[in-house]
Amino acid sequence: MGKLLLLFTVVPLVELYLLLFIGDRVGFWPTVAIVASTGAIGAILAKREGLRVLEKWQAALAEARVPEEGVLGGVLVLVGGVLLVTPGVLTDFTGLMLLIPPTRRIIAGFVMRSVERRVAAGSVHVVSYGLGGPGAGAPRSAPRSAPRGQRSVPAMPGVIDVEGEVIDVEG
Repeated sequence: MGKLLLLFTVVPLVELYLLLFIGDRVGFWPTVAIVASTGAIGAILAKREGLRVLEKWQAALAEARVPEEGVLGGVLVLVGGVLLVTPGVLTDFTGLMLLIPPTRRIIAGFVMRSVERRVAAGSVHVVSYGLGGPGAGAPRSAPRSAPRGQRSVPAMPGVIDVEGEVIDVEG
């Protein structure tokens, strides 16, 4: 929470300073033109790069391969597009770096290493649950069944774990 608060207070102040600095150097209208043009260019680049990533994913999946540019690449394109459409010099520069494929790959590498370190340190915990049907509410990563006499999921408070057997009453 503290990092987000810092981010949402410091970045706008830096952006304001940079816009005033540039406006003082080149004038008001050229500064407005720079901000407007980077927003338009950002929208065009985000659309183009987003479609390119999507086409690569579709082609790879059609050939039953894992896409080379994973979900992280798509997320970085999305973030880059949002940053480029956001008025400001710092956000425009950062967004542009996320939309250019070579720099996006470098940034994706840093992000992946950071996530891997957090996972290795045990500071990331991911649990997903089913939406309904048999096994609803059980973590998806947990085995659905275990050999008789062994528990597949550790007992949790409020959970009644029973074994059952289907008996064919008609046959």
